[in-house]
Amino acid sequence: MKTHITANPLETGNDELERYALEECVKRQQLDRRVSIMVIPAGHGELAAKFAGLGAHVLLGDVESQRHEIEDQILAAGLGDQIRFSSFGLAAIPAELPDEPFDIIVLNRGLCAMPYDEGRKTLRQLLLKLRIGGKLYVSVLGLHSELGDGYSAHEQRIEERYGKLSPAMASKYGIVGPLCLYTERNLFMLLLEAGASVLRTMTSTYGNVKGVAVRV
Repeated sequence: MKTHITANPLETGNDELERYALEECVKRQQLDRRVSIMVIPAGHGELAAKFAGLGAHVLLGDVESQRHEIEDQILAAGLGDQIRFSSFGLAAIPAELPDEPFDIIVLNRGLCAMPYDEGRKTLRQLLLKLRIGGKLYVSVLGLHSELGDGYSAHEQRIEERYGKLSPAMASKYGIVGPLCLYTERNLFMLLLEAGASVLRTMTSTYGNVKGVAVRV
């Protein structure tokens, strides 16, 4: 099945979801208390630096191989007092993390590497690491992005949708393993089934699907 989105579906940039998360941080800072945020995976640390610039304390979660690079960037930016790195991935979230419960958790694309049911359980774990009223900002790769062209599981129901990209897309974006690609409705239901109250969902220009939910 051909799709209409052909721009880079992996682009994150200064997108709408990031803007919502930063605006939420500003609102919480105005309540004159310490704001605690987790960003997973760490990416290149730009979003964490933006949160730190607003006065928040940020935990970056990522694989151990990223530690040296990320910690060097934190020190170079002079943000060692506000940003810390913790070695873990979504498949093995620690029972306890520094600075939890969090006010905000930002999760970018990591859920796509696991089947839907596993993703739902992971989201539930993350929700429990938020304080009541804390917000979860999630981005996943979209079924109707460029990645959907030739995707082996395109016609599968979301519960069984876990397959490889076409050879062309896998080569273009360096993604070898299977993925679960989402529609906006799929992400809405995932958040709902994980126990969150869904505030909004959206689809980006590139076909990525994003959602904002709150722990109630």
